[in-house]
Amino acid sequence: MSVEQAAGVEDGALEVWIDQDLCTGDGICAQYAPEVFELDIDGLAYVKGAQDELLQAKGATTPVPLPLLTDVVDSAKECPGECIHVRRVSDKVEVYGPDAE
Repeated sequence: MSVEQAAGVEDGALEVWIDQDLCTGDGICAQYAPEVFELDIDGLAYVKGAQDELLQAKGATTPVPLPLLTDVVDSAKECPGECIHVRRVSDKVEVYGPDAE
């Protein structure tokens, strides 16, 4: 079963956000998916917007590009702070991360 099938999102409509309160600053996410995640000077990870800017507002989300879905999911699975949340855009249900069912 593919990652897309497991998430129930064959259309690719997923978004990701990071809970900086739980971020340990290990940078694993930025290693897996540097197009989506980046560490800031405060040592915490943030998601990046369409223009490659860091989205630092609390709970800021960014779309998960389908070609990077596996890397983003691996980031969520490997994150020691369990702070990466991947959810469906349509109903906001978390499909990967600490609150996934």
